[in-house]
Amino acid sequence: MTSAPELTVVHVPVSDPRVRPLLSELGHEYSTRYGKDAHAEISRYPDEEFTEPHGGLLLLLLEGGEPVAGGAFRRYDATTAELKRIWTHSAHRRRGLARRVVAELEREASVRGYRRVYLTTGPRQPEARGLYLATGYTPLFDTEADPETIGPLPFEKHLAVQEHTGKAPAQ
Repeated sequence: MTSAPELTVVHVPVSDPRVRPLLSELGHEYSTRYGKDAHAEISRYPDEEFTEPHGGLLLLLLEGGEPVAGGAFRRYDATTAELKRIWTHSAHRRRGLARRVVAELEREASVRGYRRVYLTTGPRQPEARGLYLATGYTPLFDTEADPETIGPLPFEKHLAVQEHTGKAPAQ
């Protein structure tokens, strides 16, 4: 039996070249599912919102030095981080990598003083909806309604208090 390759977690700026596959595949997914160019959605938030001075973070999971999954959070309000851009490379899906990304982001958000995570996912992304339900997120919408009638599907999760490292959410 061979063991799974080791995953390395790295915190990177959006400008890091290893982020390109994440943005490229997300753009393709959004365009395919929603039938329009995804550039506006991908570039909706300035890159600096995903850096520590502004209360955010972008992380990648690397396997053999190559990005296989990633995600980010930004400051939503003083106590809430908003997850964005959760991604798993198309060749590496169904391995639990998105769960690992979400757990890493939650841990980092908690250490930075956030007490709640908020996120939205699109109505045509049942895999994402399933991921958030399976990882303890509370849907802030009627789960019995047709997702297409809701629009973006909001979720929240309250975080456990972690040891604080002195890094406070940006004001």
